[in-house]
Amino acid sequence: MSYIDRDKYGMYKKVSDTGPGPALMGADTLIGDDVVNGADENLGDIKEIMLDMATGQVAYAVLAFGGFLGMGEKLFAVPWQALHLDTVNKRFVLNIAQDRLKNAPGFDKDDWPDMSDAQWANQIHAFYGTDVSRIGAPTMGPGSGLGAGGISGGVGAGQGMGAGMGGGVGAGSAGSSTLGAGTAGTSAAESESGDLNR
Repeated sequence: MSYIDRDKYGMYKKVSDTGPGPALMGADTLIGDDVVNGADENLGDIKEIMLDMATGQVAYAVLAFGGFLGMGEKLFAVPWQALHLDTVNKRFVLNIAQDRLKNAPGFDKDDWPDMSDAQWANQIHAFYGTDVSRIGAPTMGPGSGLGAGGISGGVGAGQGMGAGMGGGVGAGSAGSSTLGAGTAGTSAAESESGDLNR
C-alpha cells in the first residue's frame, strides 16, 4: 500500500508541482510505505515518523524489518536524510544491503531508545553515513535515486528532483520554495563552506 492509497483527504488527487505531494506530504500517508534498497530488495515498511520538536523537522523514520506478521520484527530509526522518495513506485529507498541492515543499531517495539540522547544520535547517523548536525530531507524523484550496493555518498546522496532540498545539501525546510538547491553527494563541509565546485 502506498501513500496514494492512504490519502483519506484527497490531497494527492490533483497532480501539481506546488503540492501537496511529492514536495509536501501528509505524514500519516507515509506511515506504512514500503522501503527497498537500490537492488530492489524489501527492507520493510515505515512504522512511525519522529519529529524534532525543537526544530519542527522530521528527524527519523522508524523502519520495521524482519519477523513474520509483526512477531520478531526489529525497529530501526533511520535518519530522514538517508531516505529517497521514489515518486514513480510510491515508496522509499534506503541504500543499504539487507545483511547490513540486519546488523544496524535497532530496538524492540517494547524498548525504545532515548532518541534525544546525543551519543545515540551520533551512533545512528554514523551508521547511515548522515550528518547528525544537519536536519535533512529525503531526495525525491523516479526510481531508486541511489546506486546499488551499500550506503554511498553520505549526506544528500542521490539524484533527481529535490536532491538536497532546501538551502543546503540534505538540509530540509518546511515550505521551502527551492527544490534541488544542493548537489548530490556533496559533503556537509563543502555545503557549509559553499565550496560546491569540485
